[in-house]
Amino acid sequence: MILYPAIDLKDGNAVRLLRGEMDQATIFNTDPAAQAETFQAQGFEWLHLVDLNGAFAGSPVNGAAVESILKRVKLPTQLGGGIRDLDTIGFWLERGLTRVILGTVAVKNPTLVKEACKAFPGHVAVGIDARDGYVAVEGWAETSSLKALDLALKFEDCGVAAIIYTDIDRDGALGGVNVEATADLASHLTTPVIASGGVSSLADLRALKEVEHTGINGVISGRALYDGRIDPAAALAVLRGE
Repeated sequence: MILYPAIDLKDGNAVRLLRGEMDQATIFNTDPAAQAETFQAQGFEWLHLVDLNGAFAGSPVNGAAVESILKRVKLPTQLGGGIRDLDTIGFWLERGLTRVILGTVAVKNPTLVKEACKAFPGHVAVGIDARDGYVAVEGWAETSSLKALDLALKFEDCGVAAIIYTDIDRDGALGGVNVEATADLASHLTTPVIASGGVSSLADLRALKEVEHTGINGVISGRALYDGRIDPAAALAVLRGE
């Protein structure tokens, strides 16, 4: 199981939000590329980036920070936030991004996701952010009437590399990951699922590792890595089964 350290970008800084609220941002590093280098030195195998401003704007905003990270770090990297057309996907993949994450557009234009998977096979993930089981869009500002599983099932046969499932009510709150909901979603899919939201301890990682067989192959952690609640070496050992 892969542990993805998260770098959430707001106004050029690496931050963490509390439950997705833009006015509840804590700045952890004013140099996101330096933060990425730290994660690389700690032994992580992937990076997870989110352009928070871009998610609200509907187009990339923190592009300079993303490009700086891609230039200074050799890790495979995935990015979400404001990516809503094929041109933007192509732009980022050409600059060295490994995987794009489509969120709002997956709800509003699922056909685009399928087109993207055909044009860029293996490089497209879908981000499903849920509040009480229902999908939220537009930087989590709106909650739709669509259930998370129903959305995920739409992309079962089109080659999505992964489904990134975030429980918004737990995100950034260190309240523990929603293992049950994540495992339930994964068990209904053939697409691999990456868990996100609320990871606060090694116990959370062990709990996810125990249900890895349902189809969970990764987990994203942000605040707990920044504030020292999770030791990188210990976390990586847990997910390797050591």
